[in-house]
Amino acid sequence: MLEVQLGALDAGLPPGVEEALDLVAAFDEALATGLGRLSQQGAQAVTGLAAAVAASPLGDRDAEAAEKVATGSVAGEHLTILAGARAALLGAVADALLARLDEALGRSRAPWEEPADGEAAAVPENLLVGCRSWLHEVAITGWRGVGHDLVAASDQAIEAMLAEPALRRPAVLLDGLAGELRASSPVATMEKLPARRWADLWTRALMLTQPGWSGAGDPGVPVSGRLLILGADVHEHATAVQLQVHGVLEPKDGGTPRLVRTAVSATKVDTIVGPAVWGVLQDHPVLLGALARHLSLDLTDMPLLASGDLLWDDAKAAAGELAAPFSTARVQLAGALAPAGPPLDRHPVAISEPVFVEGYKAAKVDGGLEFRVGGQAITVTTDRLPGCGPLTPQLLATSTACIGLLRWDGRWLLQPLAVQSTVKRQPVAAHTGDWALGPTDPKVVKSLARSGDAVAVLRERAGRLLRK
Repeated sequence: MLEVQLGALDAGLPPGVEEALDLVAAFDEALATGLGRLSQQGAQAVTGLAAAVAASPLGDRDAEAAEKVATGSVAGEHLTILAGARAALLGAVADALLARLDEALGRSRAPWEEPADGEAAAVPENLLVGCRSWLHEVAITGWRGVGHDLVAASDQAIEAMLAEPALRRPAVLLDGLAGELRASSPVATMEKLPARRWADLWTRALMLTQPGWSGAGDPGVPVSGRLLILGADVHEHATAVQLQVHGVLEPKDGGTPRLVRTAVSATKVDTIVGPAVWGVLQDHPVLLGALARHLSLDLTDMPLLASGDLLWDDAKAAAGELAAPFSTARVQLAGALAPAGPPLDRHPVAISEPVFVEGYKAAKVDGGLEFRVGGQAITVTTDRLPGCGPLTPQLLATSTACIGLLRWDGRWLLQPLAVQSTVKRQPVAAHTGDWALGPTDPKVVKSLARSGDAVAVLRERAGRLLRK
């Protein structure tokens, strides 16, 4: 069965995807040069992007915006409309890829239903205007023209946005983009630009800073039932860490099991790395305990967003019985209903679909790793393995079963969350979340004992400073 699924995924790109990506790449190159001084090729890229969405509700406005920008008459509203066209085109690509994936896996997916708006949060409009103005200036100048002065122009607006809780999401995004540009300045000296990544961040930032976006959100629908954990994905940066847990929710009312995920985050310093990062997430003991002990979770009125994300609250969860993730994957995963993605999150890079594969042979190829079944193979992303868990490339190379996330980056890739192998005829499993309550590997325990608990030391020092 796995061989058939991999063959279906590897049967070439869905119709139109390659052409759409080419249009986006051409626009991104124009953005790198600067939309304020377009060459003939750049002007064609801008008009080509608008032509791709001509049949959509954006069509007329995009055609007008593209014409204005191509002739050098650039206004902020024109740039925002073009950013919307780029987002729509990549959203269509993501939809096509997910349809191909669902067909290959035989997976059912719920249709998108627009959630009821939450209560509007009043935010100072001038903060949004300031950030949009900076984004417009960056687009007109182009990435290759960015220097320290232009990056510094964003500092005041971003700092003010970070102070507003309702604007924290776009503020963190903008802060990250500004940080990357600052570290790369002057950008003109770079040999190769991360043009797609920076264009993605620019586009999303413009979408998130539109008037009215921050004032309403999905309040979620309270759900109760049993959460069976499949695995954990850890996103770690120098100053922040996010734990994203994927699982199957069995509704209390007996409805269809659903694929869901939940995430908890914390800030940190860059010296907290490896297993120590679990220490900054200790405000969620119920969730961490379930990960480390492989327990189910009984949820009571936990808000579930239309995107399939649970708004985690430890107070609304209780540890349940033992529930081995590999048993859940074998029995429940195939029949679980997958959620539809929110319109703003429809992007190929955002695809992360839980899957279960077994009966493969691991093979090293060009310094990487593949899982092979018959004549089919899928590349394993060993570079995404977090340092806070027991999974290693060596462990993957001896595995025979894997719970992972299917991602897309020009091709389908598998990111392992847990693997299973046979040692002395007994199945042995390792999961990313096994060390959520502390490492279980004696060598790692000794290493941490020698170096000390970084989180505890920093908290103790912070406590002394506060007492003073």
